[in-house]
Amino acid sequence: MNALTNFPPGALAWLPPVLLAPVIGSFLGVLVLRLPERRPIVVARSACDRCGHRLGARDLIPLVSYALSRGRCRYCGEAIGSFHAAIELAALAVAAWAAAAVVDDELWWTCLLGWTLLTVAWIDLRTMLLPDVLTLPLLAIGLTVTGAARPDALADHMLAAALGYLSLSAVAWSYRRLRGRDGLGMGDAKLLGAIGAWLGLGELPFALLLAACAGLAAAAGAALAGKRMTAATAIPFGPFLALSGWLLWLYGDWINDWLMSGSFGPVLAGGLLGG
Repeated sequence: MNALTNFPPGALAWLPPVLLAPVIGSFLGVLVLRLPERRPIVVARSACDRCGHRLGARDLIPLVSYALSRGRCRYCGEAIGSFHAAIELAALAVAAWAAAAVVDDELWWTCLLGWTLLTVAWIDLRTMLLPDVLTLPLLAIGLTVTGAARPDALADHMLAAALGYLSLSAVAWSYRRLRGRDGLGMGDAKLLGAIGAWLGLGELPFALLLAACAGLAAAAGAALAGKRMTAATAIPFGPFLALSGWLLWLYGDWINDWLMSGSFGPVLAGGLLGG
């Protein structure tokens, strides 16, 4: 006990979110699997996907149950896959990253932002959907956090949320008019609006720029790996928006300085011109 009391105030502020993170990750896994299928989130009991046996408390301990069962159902012996362990570890990584990057006063809402972005990115990767039940509360919470921490910046963040939504909505409408098919979902527009609510107007263009560059890099990587890529190939944009929003929240000042320093311009131009 004396060893713990010797720590200065706030020295262990990182511990609760890091310890809670695997439990949060377990819940995020439920959201990823059930939200797109409109299945109950809270009332439905977890069960093995293979044999249908309802899982008990000892089967649902984050990370521990998976390790003890060696990734297999205790009842039928079939492999249960690594999804749940992966998202629990990802939630833990988000909490540890946040604890290393922000001050104590910002830690919990930074974890909330990171966990929500992780969830929407994972859902979009799996289903090409960005549920309103996640993006719209994320926008509202971003404005609430801004209003509580920086009331003078609330109008700026509200404008960023509106412009983020309207800009991608205009892109989606224009693409549909020109090509006769959807090229960008409205979920992407709502997600960019939510990111704008957290970041503010000054960083909104950088969020879109970084997401677009990351998306182009991913498409190029897929093509180099042998995947056939055409103008009609569907690529989820949500994960790239989520990544850019997360990085700008944590390192916005540094990224903005780098982008505005002139070192990014030649790199981007060289890439667009083919070297």
